[in-house]
Amino acid sequence: MGNGAEFHFAGPVTVFQERRLPERATPAGYSALIEACGLAVPLPRTLSAIGERHRVLEEGGWRILTPRHAPHPTLEGHLTFALKYEGLDLAVLKRIFLTVGAVPIEALVRDTPTGTYARRLWFLYEWLIGQRLDLPDAQAGRYAPVVDPAQQWAVAGETSPRHRVKNNLPGTPDFCPLVFRTETLERFVVSNLSARAQEIVANVSRDLLARTATFLLLKDSKSSYAIEGERAPQDRIQRWGRAIGEAGQHELDLEELLRLQRIVIGDARFIKLGLRDEGRFIGEHERDMRMPLPDHISARPEDLPSLIDGMVSFDGGPARDLDPVIAATILAFGFVYIHPFVDGNGRIHRYLIHHVLAQREFNPPGVVFPVSAAILEQIDEYRRVLESYSTRLLPLIDWEPTEDFNVHVLNDTGDFYRFFDATPHAEFLYTCVRKTIEEDLPYETDFLRRYDQFRQQVTDFIDMPDRLINLLFRFLQQNEGQFSKRARDREFEALTNEETQRIERIYQDAFDGMRESAR
Repeated sequence: MGNGAEFHFAGPVTVFQERRLPERATPAGYSALIEACGLAVPLPRTLSAIGERHRVLEEGGWRILTPRHAPHPTLEGHLTFALKYEGLDLAVLKRIFLTVGAVPIEALVRDTPTGTYARRLWFLYEWLIGQRLDLPDAQAGRYAPVVDPAQQWAVAGETSPRHRVKNNLPGTPDFCPLVFRTETLERFVVSNLSARAQEIVANVSRDLLARTATFLLLKDSKSSYAIEGERAPQDRIQRWGRAIGEAGQHELDLEELLRLQRIVIGDARFIKLGLRDEGRFIGEHERDMRMPLPDHISARPEDLPSLIDGMVSFDGGPARDLDPVIAATILAFGFVYIHPFVDGNGRIHRYLIHHVLAQREFNPPGVVFPVSAAILEQIDEYRRVLESYSTRLLPLIDWEPTEDFNVHVLNDTGDFYRFFDATPHAEFLYTCVRKTIEEDLPYETDFLRRYDQFRQQVTDFIDMPDRLINLLFRFLQQNEGQFSKRARDREFEALTNEETQRIERIYQDAFDGMRESAR
């Protein structure tokens, strides 16, 4: 097609690549281009088509537009439709450019040299392919943003005089996932959760806040291991907790990621540290433990250096111009899909969330939101979010099993990790951050305040060391505020009946109304 061959665009259909349409309609934009060019790419989460009725229908991953929206049945017509109505899908656009070659893109720019969509496509071709087209610099036309900020999150960017566009892409050609603007995300952003967190801690004493922060830090570290199905020893949990507590204090680069991996792994006698030099997959093996049964296949080893460079560049630049939670989403979920290490990827993935939030001063100083704990409580949804892309990616990866029961990827998949739609991931992460701010943070400060009240009132009438008070509290907490027979007969047999009744009243007064479900 690079020589300007004609394209054949399909007519009305009811099924497109195994996806049923809600009604008979003609593929348009990316769906039409994917079919016409024979592309093997992850399909966009929402595809477009032109229906036969004069109303818009959004259903089952399709957006059916009216006949008046129909694009001209040409490469230019469908590319323009895609940019206008569907936003940027960089992975699809790059494969289209590689398939059709430079000539058709040069032709459409020459036909409409001042056209906004033509100049955006021109810029995107040179940015994605790294090849300068045989075109003179643009001389006219208003500067247009490459990313439509009404459709997708973008950065302030910088102008490109050659194309007379503003490059507001939130990344580089090595790494640039995108996030669509949705009503859910718009509500989260305007809710200003960072300010809400500051309000919550404003009336908390410095001592109480420090203790709350310590507890939340440990809770996040423990939960991060639990998500991986590990019961790590306490020293590893505390060591990783200290690393999380320093999140945002170090610039992100490969050496920093390797440092974090060493902390996560601890004993590395049986694990190869550093970037992988072999394939990696998430999943199981057949019953004979030989044939892999992958749910997700990670980036090829040869693509890891450029992908890491892209993430580092994103963190050092565009991430600081995006909403903090959206920036954390792009970096963290990009990392977990790439899976650059043999082990430790999941915990570092969640660390990167803390890294961006702390770097951007989203959370109060010294306070770590227990995002991993919130994820653990919604683990099924977390997995569904991860699979929202993995299930579309997996069928496009050509692989073979290796002698050591691993996978070896045979086709070029690097772009599928550089460019993906991180919208559902951002909505999920914002849900977790909101929970930590509106539930976990106030709950833990309230809990410690009530515990202090309980401890003070007990020690006001009986001399008891802190260790024993802690044990006393745990017994009461486990037995709905009452002494169990075991506690009464053994650890606290020295207490009189009057003292035990008084302690039970103190506990009930201190913790009355405490939301048990938030513990």
